[in-house]
Amino acid sequence: MEKQIGIELIIFDMDGLMFDTEKISYIGWKEAARQYNYQIGRDLFEKTIGTNITKTKEIYFNHFGEKFPFELIRHERVKISDEIIKTKGVPIKKGLYELINYLNENGIKKAVATSTSRDRALNLLSLVKINSFFDYILCGDEIKNSKPNPEIFLKVADKLQCSPNKCLVLEDSEAGIIAAYQAGMMPIMIPDIKEPSKEVQNFIFRKMDNLLDVKLFLEEFLNRSSIA
Repeated sequence: MEKQIGIELIIFDMDGLMFDTEKISYIGWKEAARQYNYQIGRDLFEKTIGTNITKTKEIYFNHFGEKFPFELIRHERVKISDEIIKTKGVPIKKGLYELINYLNENGIKKAVATSTSRDRALNLLSLVKINSFFDYILCGDEIKNSKPNPEIFLKVADKLQCSPNKCLVLEDSEAGIIAAYQAGMMPIMIPDIKEPSKEVQNFIFRKMDNLLDVKLFLEEFLNRSSIA
């Protein structure tokens, strides 16, 4: 199968995939909610992983009711998260720079498809000086439907004129894996704070430990393809 389809585009998720920021996000939501006398546990937070802000709001409203002060807590959550990043820097996932450099050297298209808002995504990408390395960046506040809907991935493929079946998607969330699968792409999962359920495992093209493993896989894959 691999020799037949080829790879033209690598689509990166951001939080939990490139950056170890999901843990920071959880700390932010948990602490911000506590200030307003609400409790956001890990199980509830995990339901929001990979979703955009509209879907996240829907999840919290369904759990707490529509009196939940979402915008106030969200604002406080951002302040808490930003302070952690300001103090400790953006935590980079293993193999990120090596993979990006490899893709640059081999002329493979790269894109970001993140559920995070554009302002926040560009800020994080700029802080680690990789924002200019991507051919296209599409964010959660620029689409109508959140992951697990495939809209964000299909828009990226269309923008870069790549066939979905030649797109490799790197994701840490179940929502992202389902979206990539429904888009007809090849989902590689690198789990972050949550392992995939048995159902989601059926949608995964490969499961890997880190982005360095993705680089090694691509080296082998492209070498076999060129020989074939």
